[in-house]
Amino acid sequence: MIDFLRGLVAHLETEYIVLDVQGVGYRVFTPNPYAFAAKEEAITVYIHHHVREDAILLYGFETREEQSLFRKLLEVSGIGPRVALGILAGGRPDAVVAAIHQENLAFLTKLPGIGKKTAQRMVLDLKDKLSGFISDEGLLAVAGLSPIGAKAGGDAQGAGTAWEEAREALGSLGYTDAELDRAWHGLQSSVTAEETVDSLMKRALQQLFKG
Repeated sequence: MIDFLRGLVAHLETEYIVLDVQGVGYRVFTPNPYAFAAKEEAITVYIHHHVREDAILLYGFETREEQSLFRKLLEVSGIGPRVALGILAGGRPDAVVAAIHQENLAFLTKLPGIGKKTAQRMVLDLKDKLSGFISDEGLLAVAGLSPIGAKAGGDAQGAGTAWEEAREALGSLGYTDAELDRAWHGLQSSVTAEETVDSLMKRALQQLFKG
């Protein structure tokens, strides 16, 4: 079984990348193929090698964390590889795991392909299997908050409160929780305690426009 591949990104589509590994092109389905768009050097993609009667498919991830959570999701009745991939496309691993730990069905049902019954099965099947998987930061992420700490400096609570207000305003524009989680993930490391709601909204919109 293939565990990872290392090579150059030769081609991108909306659902997959083609990874050139020593002259052989591997089609790898990923949560966000465009995350690999700017990669000009050889990269490592962590693989789940899925074999079924009519196809052999490769699912790839930027981190071991994503690979591990993908495999855990496949243990849930009603979740196949495509749905599991959609979950990881819709929410960061730490936010998804936090939602499962907190039995946050409202968050889980906003993920692609997840209805209330499947969300309940995710909690029932996985809550006790994800011990040690999530950090304290991840437990806060599902609420749209994250400790700023040493990276941001100053009063972390102030920045967190500003993001709460910015998140609510962006939500009223039609952005989903999963989209806003991804935006926060992209900007949180550079957030300072002096950030205003307006500046956070502008920066989050830049992240959202990037996809």
